[in-house]
Amino acid sequence: MRKLTAAVSHHEREIEELRTDRAFALEYLKAAFESLSNPEERGGSLLMLRALAEAYGGLGAVAAQAGISRESLYRSLSPKGNPTLKTLIAVLNTLNLRLSVKSSEEVEAASGQTTTGYAA
Repeated sequence: MRKLTAAVSHHEREIEELRTDRAFALEYLKAAFESLSNPEERGGSLLMLRALAEAYGGLGAVAAQAGISRESLYRSLSPKGNPTLKTLIAVLNTLNLRLSVKSSEEVEAASGQTTTGYAA
């Protein structure tokens, strides 16, 4: 009989990779923020932000830094969450990052895609 080795969940592996590969974490964060404005992708984006918070300090530490309860942070970074700017900035602060803004034209030029609307 073959002995099974301990398995690592996808989520645990994702958190570990985010924690150890800063370049990956930055690209992951960019993808999360880029899709926040698309209603069909928003839930996944919020879960991505939750994973980043878990990887860099944990939800308890991020909540404490933001001055909100851990439960509130869990709700905000859930698929149906609606985080405040304060919450989003707290997640960024755990990564030692700051929020910046680009014009739609800059984004379109960089990606070669239009960002002015959504497919029906």
